[in-house]
Amino acid sequence: MPDAYLALETGAVVEARARAPGTARGELVFTTAYTGYEESLTDPSYEAQVLTFAYPLIGNYGVRAERFESDRVHPSAVVARELTDDVADWLASEGVPAVDRIDTRDLVLDIRDQGAMKCGIAAGPDATPEDALAELDACPHMSEHTDIGRQVSVSEPAFYPGQGDGPTTALVDCGAKASIVDSLVARGSDVHVLPYDATPDDVAAVDPDLLFISNGPGDPANFEAAQALVEAYVGELPLAGICLGQQIVARALGGTTEKMTFGHRGVNQPVRDLRTGQVVMTTQNHGYTVATPGDELEVTQINVNDDTAEGLESDELGILTRQYHPEAHPGPHDSLTFFDDVMEMARTSRAVTAD
Repeated sequence: MPDAYLALETGAVVEARARAPGTARGELVFTTAYTGYEESLTDPSYEAQVLTFAYPLIGNYGVRAERFESDRVHPSAVVARELTDDVADWLASEGVPAVDRIDTRDLVLDIRDQGAMKCGIAAGPDATPEDALAELDACPHMSEHTDIGRQVSVSEPAFYPGQGDGPTTALVDCGAKASIVDSLVARGSDVHVLPYDATPDDVAAVDPDLLFISNGPGDPANFEAAQALVEAYVGELPLAGICLGQQIVARALGGTTEKMTFGHRGVNQPVRDLRTGQVVMTTQNHGYTVATPGDELEVTQINVNDDTAEGLESDELGILTRQYHPEAHPGPHDSLTFFDDVMEMARTSRAVTAD
């Protein structure tokens, strides 16, 4: 007998096996990654979403805290074909409902055809289809999570000293992965992590050489404070951004963003550099994209599959952003040089200012 149910916006109710008990709601999305489940589950960009793993077996190399990208699991719930006991026990300890024995191949095709959709989950010995449907009925659209940044950002500034003499970075934490901080620190940057709602005065207080807008969950239109920072400092400081950060930078410079049908989530997304023609494989996790970049930003990289903007730049304004995750946790290391380029941009700007 099933002891878990997944209620979909399409009207279907799917039977499953409960692996971690509870009820949950969220936007149902999928990742195609074969590995990196620990990194995915602790990625703040999955906040308020129900994460479906397309790969059939999740947990085959255990759970190790040193791979985590934050201090907790962020998806509202987890769906898989099969979860190992290690992962199921971890999710249960985190209070995150999880279900398996679902045909995730069929579920992924539904998401591809119908788009990311609202869902409700009920798991446990007393779970009923009605419980899952009640969660579905109460599920908001992602755009309605107007203050989602508060759920994933630091509440107070934090400081990480660089391993060398590099530029000082003000990293606005809209849901930053730990590997972004690690990548900057490893290149000698002193990193001041600021809350998602930091003010221009908060940035000025750390006297940075670089303003960096992080990844994060949800609709970029809901990160008004971060957009205001970009507007305040564009042309004054070099600007960088990853994922949500690229979208926020684009919006601040007159661009527009839009919700994708089912997004890009996985570690095998091909990206072409329009200047060199080189294609690299990238890690991605986003449901929104830059529709138009505005007049001051150039699209320098695109997704090979759908031509969406993967890189924006402005040499004149000192802007360098990427839609994908160059820190590559999990994923290929093809694009790690992004951080070298960002550091060089900040060093050059600092030298010019000093002169």
